[in-house]
Amino acid sequence: ASLGAQSFQPELLTVLERRAGPDDVRRAFYHLRDAGFDNISLDLIYGIPGQSAADLAADIDEALALRPEHLSCYELEAKPGTRFTHAHGEELARQAEAMEVYFEHVVDRLRAAGYRWYETANFCRTAEADGGRDLRSRHNLAYWLGRDYLGIGIGAVSTVAGRRRRNTPRLPTYLEALEGGSPPPREVEELSPDVRRRERVMLGLRLDEPFRVNGEEDVLDPEALDRLCRLGLLNRSGEHLTLTHRGRLLGGGVTVELLS
Repeated sequence: ASLGAQSFQPELLTVLERRAGPDDVRRAFYHLRDAGFDNISLDLIYGIPGQSAADLAADIDEALALRPEHLSCYELEAKPGTRFTHAHGEELARQAEAMEVYFEHVVDRLRAAGYRWYETANFCRTAEADGGRDLRSRHNLAYWLGRDYLGIGIGAVSTVAGRRRRNTPRLPTYLEALEGGSPPPREVEELSPDVRRRERVMLGLRLDEPFRVNGEEDVLDPEALDRLCRLGLLNRSGEHLTLTHRGRLLGGGVTVELLS
């Protein structure tokens, strides 16, 4: 079970236009525990307009107090041209400058609390600390390992048999189709072998496990590979690639260079 807490600061939830407050999240969490759920995840967002480093630290404290098995911590992504971006543009620019510091703080705090940083934005209690259970998100692992996955609902994305399907994000259109007994409109994208190989590298390197280069050599830039290894951002051992701690903090920038 996953709960979208986003923040435990009421004023920041107001900025995000979230109706649920901190106490609602806590009650929902305890209801899930009472119902027998023994694997619960919380989502947190950082980079919210008006958020400070102290606010983020407080959010992490509140989340850890609930002792969830899993935590997802995401940068706020404000789409250009939206009402939200128009209303908070100047503050969003200020927050963008703090994102790297926020990210490092999240990683340091959660690792110190005994969570495994198994994917760029995802953390879980270690198997050793939880009776040997693998508490990584199974659905999300399908993204990162290049497996098929199914998404159901408005705006949901699925990837099955080399095709990516995106359901319409427009609620009236979605409901109208369902009421008429028709499948909701969706976009279908055929994924070429080259795109699939590039995605496998890009997403596979997000994990903390070594990535096995198996048929993807032709999409890697050999000069970039050597340079990234020399800079201490990437390790190569035989057929396996692994981002170093510093490389993981830089994340997508390293991968983009490797695939250029």
